Amino acid sequence: MLLTIFSVLFIDQCSKFWIKTNMHYGQEFFIFGLDWARIHFVENEGMAYGLSLGGRWGKLLLSLFRLGAIGFLCYLLIKLIREKYTPGLLIFFSLILAGAIGNMIDSMFYGLIFNETTYHGNVAQFMPEEGGYAGFLYGKVVDMLYFPMINTHFPEWLPIWGGKAFRFFRPVFNVADSSIFIGITGILLFYRRFFTQKKEDGKVLPL
Repeated sequence: MLLTIFSVLFIDQCSKFWIKTNMHYGQEFFIFGLDWARIHFVENEGMAYGLSLGGRWGKLLLSLFRLGAIGFLCYLLIKLIREKYTPGLLIFFSLILAGAIGNMIDSMFYGLIFNETTYHGNVAQFMPEEGGYAGFLYGKVVDMLYFPMINTHFPEWLPIWGGKAFRFFRPVFNVADSSIFIGITGILLFYRRFFTQKKEDGKVLPL
């Protein structure tokens, strides 16, 4: 489980650090020359996929909520390990925990160790002399993965949305977001299997 968590954190933080110190805000490039697969640097002050709570108090509440959620996930993962749940369930929970920690690191420390990134401006500096752009718990989360696979318009005859632009997949996200999504999806897909095959005579049943 620790290997899963540290692997996700390593990839997540290395990718974010590289983006922060090599790209200005809004800069992008294609992955393997593919128009629908891009590295596109943005930051958000909120939750996964750019969702947010408004204002400074909203940001603080969200950061405190994340800390509480991480603590609860740690407790739950330890409990599942002690009760010998299946390895698949433990890995999926580890992915959720790793993703939550990865984004929390941004909120906790990135405002302290980087200066502000602007559109078409200079890239961020690590540990600038003038100090960071925000205080503890007020850092922005770095996003960079962007996959606009479909870029078209709704049919004119469609009510309300007729003729309007439609893009899928619109959100820009990061490795931590992906880890959380994979973990939650895996648990939902295999919920019954995980919890009906918990134990047999003290031994974990194979998946």
